[in-house]
Amino acid sequence: QPPGSPGAPALTPAPGPGHKTPLSGRGWREAAPTLQADWLVGVLLLGDHPGAIWAELAEYEKLSDQVKITEEVLRADGFGENPFYHCLVAEILPEPGEPQGPFVVGYGLYYYIYSTWKGRNVYLEDIYVMPEYRGQGIGTKIIKKVAEVALDKGCSQFRLAVLNWNKKAMDLYKALGAQDLTEAEGWHSFRFEGEAMRELAGR
Repeated sequence: QPPGSPGAPALTPAPGPGHKTPLSGRGWREAAPTLQADWLVGVLLLGDHPGAIWAELAEYEKLSDQVKITEEVLRADGFGENPFYHCLVAEILPEPGEPQGPFVVGYGLYYYIYSTWKGRNVYLEDIYVMPEYRGQGIGTKIIKKVAEVALDKGCSQFRLAVLNWNKKAMDLYKALGAQDLTEAEGWHSFRFEGEAMRELAGR
């Protein structure tokens, strides 16, 4: 079964195991940041939004022309009665006494899919960290948190895709234990959109 076959998520992810410090209106934060970093990874809730960082990912991937969605649609699709996706954000914490709140520097957007061979899966659609904050383990932390969510929900696999020129990302995923399915099994991803979809549907 090819990777990335989307399906509507059925369950809202619960925080994974470990010590958490609750924060009113924002879900949870890790109680102790790893390394010496002044950042934390937490669940994106309705009161939060990564803002322009979604557009930054498209620019980084050289695919800005494909962005056709608005923040309003993203909010509606992620926080409705049956959300189509879930999101984790990495935030820089303010210095004591600073008036502004945490600043989003990275995110991971995922949803649930299904394999007729393996059962429940999580698919990581997006993962992005701002260039000036890379090299601190933020992306790795987001990936590990998605793996926790997957296991908490009884998923047997955690899938994602990467552009063929992004060798740094591929090297990271392999170092974390991911298998390159194009190399190992020969899968290619396909998609229908726009006129091709309408033609298929007879519309």
